[in-house]
This record gives sequence, C-alpha cells and structure tokens, in this order.
Amino acid sequence: MGQSVLVPGFARVGGRLYADGVSLSRIARDIGTPTYVYSAARIREQYRRLESALMSALPDVAHRIHFSVKANSNLAVLRTLQELGAGVDIVSAGELYRTREAGFGGADVVFSGVGKTADELSQALNSMVLFINVESEGELRLLNDVAASMELVAPVTLRVNPEVTVESPHEYIRTGEKGHKFGIPYDDAMHVAMLAHELPHVKLVGLDMHIGSQISTWAPYEQALARIKPLIASLRAAGVTTLQWLDIGGGLAVTYDDEAPADVDRFAAGVAEAVRGLGLSLVVEPGRFLVAESGVLLTRVLYRKRSGGKEYIITDAGMNDLVRPSHYQAYHRIDAVDTVDTQVTADVVGPVCESGDFLALQRVMPDVQPGDLLAVQTAGAYGFVMASNYNSRPRPAEVIVDGDRFALATERERLEDLVRLERAHLRWRNAE
Repeated sequence: MGQSVLVPGFARVGGRLYADGVSLSRIARDIGTPTYVYSAARIREQYRRLESALMSALPDVAHRIHFSVKANSNLAVLRTLQELGAGVDIVSAGELYRTREAGFGGADVVFSGVGKTADELSQALNSMVLFINVESEGELRLLNDVAASMELVAPVTLRVNPEVTVESPHEYIRTGEKGHKFGIPYDDAMHVAMLAHELPHVKLVGLDMHIGSQISTWAPYEQALARIKPLIASLRAAGVTTLQWLDIGGGLAVTYDDEAPADVDRFAAGVAEAVRGLGLSLVVEPGRFLVAESGVLLTRVLYRKRSGGKEYIITDAGMNDLVRPSHYQAYHRIDAVDTVDTQVTADVVGPVCESGDFLALQRVMPDVQPGDLLAVQTAGAYGFVMASNYNSRPRPAEVIVDGDRFALATERERLEDLVRLERAHLRWRNAE
C-alpha cells in the first residue's frame, strides 16, 4: 500500500498511522495512553543530516555535535545519540548523571547553565567534562575556588551574550538579546575573560554563545558571530594563547505548522565562512532539531462535549503531559491514528483542573469520538522532560520504535510513585 508521510518517522499505511514499522494503535493496546512514542530512525536521520552538512562545509575544521539534553533526556534517546558519536550539552547534575548512565564519558560533556551550584561544579570536575560554560563573573570565581579545593585546573569557556535580536515564535525561547539572564553581557566579556586568564585554577579554553531556539535563517548567527570574533582577536592580542573551542550553541528550527525549517546546508556554509581561519575547534549544540520530529504524544479521546456553542474533545493527556501549548501558546499538529473522513472545529482539552489545560484551541481536525486515538505530533522535544504530576497525575510512559520493533523506554508512573518520597508520619526535629 502507498504511504503518505505526515511527519518524518510517522506514516499512514492503509488508513492507520505508524511509527516506522509499528502501528500506533498496537503501542496503545500494549502500553496504554498517554504515551510518548519516539522514532529512532528519525533521530538518526536528523543527526546524520547535520553531520553530513558540517563535514561537507568544514572539511578542514574539527567539530563536534553535542546534543542539548534538556530537549529530551530519556536514556534510550540519549543512547541512540551516543551510538551515533554525539556529545552532550547539559545544564544540571541530574543531566550529568543521566548522560553517564547512557554511556557518555566526561570528555563528551559540555556543562552549561546560568545557575550552577558549588556541588554541581565539583561533580563536573570529578567527571572531567570537556569544559564548563561559565555565565557570570561570580560563577567564574566560585569555580576557581572549587577547583583550588580539589587541586585542579578547570577548563572554562565563557558564554557571551552577543546581544542580537532574534525572531522566534515566543519570547521565552530567545536567549541572546540584551538584558537576558543568560551569558555574560557583551560589554563585560573582555574583563571576565582576562580574569579567567589570570585566575590560577581555571584555564580559558574558548568562547560560547547561544542566541535562542526555532531559528530558521542564517542572519542571526551571522550577526552574533560578528560580535564574538573580535573578542577572540582581542584576547589573542592580550596574550591569551589557550583558546581551543568556539561553541556556537544550537537553535535550528523545526516545523510544527507552516514555519520554515532550518536550512542546514546554509547554516553549515555560513558557519564555515565565519570560523575558517580562527584556528579553533567548533561545537554545535542542537536539541530540538535532533528529536522534535521524532516524537508523538499518543492519547485517547475520553469524551465529546458541547458548551457555549463550542465543541470539546476531551483526552486522557493534558497540560501535565505536554505543557507547551499552554505555556508557549505552541502549535502541535494533531491527527487521528485511524483515518476519520469528517472534520470538526473543536478545542482539544485534557483532564487537568485548569482552564489553561488544552492541546489545541478552535482546531479544524478529524471528528473523532470517545475511544479514538490521537497523535500529537512533533512532540519529541520539550514534551516528557517538562511533564509534571500536577493534579497528582502519574507521568506518561515513553516508547522507542526502531524499524518494526518497539520497546518500553520509561514505565508509566504508578499511584504509589506519587508519594514515594513523601512522609505522612513525620519525625520532628527540635530547633536549637
């Protein structure tokens, strides 16, 4: 039978939606709903697409792709990327632990994040990470003290805020504009870099930038790199000879609705033009780009309801499972797993006791009925990782598909898991 691809990795065969070679209805039958389903083949395709573009454009520049773990920290997903040769970009000790469990070594890890604790810095040094992206003078001084207490020298790159304006779907995913919490203000960068050069227990090995997410054109990267390159020249002129890395972050766009996807070949060509001749190795940190289109959230329709002249489709997945529509006003395509010929305009809402609990508003979509399955598409990034137990609802299961086989990657939480770390019978302590 012919296939009509809806999202890469997901195709309709004989009127039923499949993840690679496995029907989503089979997964729902065996695992239940709500469940996140990931296509390993789609992850591999995206990684190889970016790697091929970089290899073609940068044959003479060493480079590394480090997956941004905050996009999807599932161990099976991480393991898939580790087997491809990826490194990782992490922002917490928890992500460091996960990446080690998935098989990444210390040299595969870049430790970023605006609010690292002394304990996290110590763990990073114990793990011998490739480098630590420092985001403030205060963090730099703390890291120097932590490294001194361990009799080590910490490899450091400085995340510089290039202070460029980026057009993105939501202000929360812009990170490189003036006044944002991320990175070292551009006007302070030279001062902090020279301090890093002088402190005895840190070694300045590079500069870093990250300007945001869902960036579909080369122009913002070009503008940001035009701000970073003079800093490199100034540091070298000031006698800094230890620079090895230029980390340009991630942010490559994917398509949720009708947005333009990132032009990976143009991105690679632009990077090549910008960094060739700098004598530095390149780090790229894609997150969403590698995993977003690999995933769907599988959910079952519970009820149909009409109120105030509006149609409601009530599902067993809500904002606790996928918060992006409520938090970012994000659009996700929603399709019926089994073909439905008629359409309806409806709000797709979940079971959470909040008016903001919705997956779609006034959406023209298949006229599904109770018991039918829906696939919320492009949900492989910032889906499960942002899930919560709000309303004391167990978090969903995660499944990974590889060809014509599938495996449970995360068990569905049970009710007893909700209170596993809590205490009803308290052991009181007296204040002294």
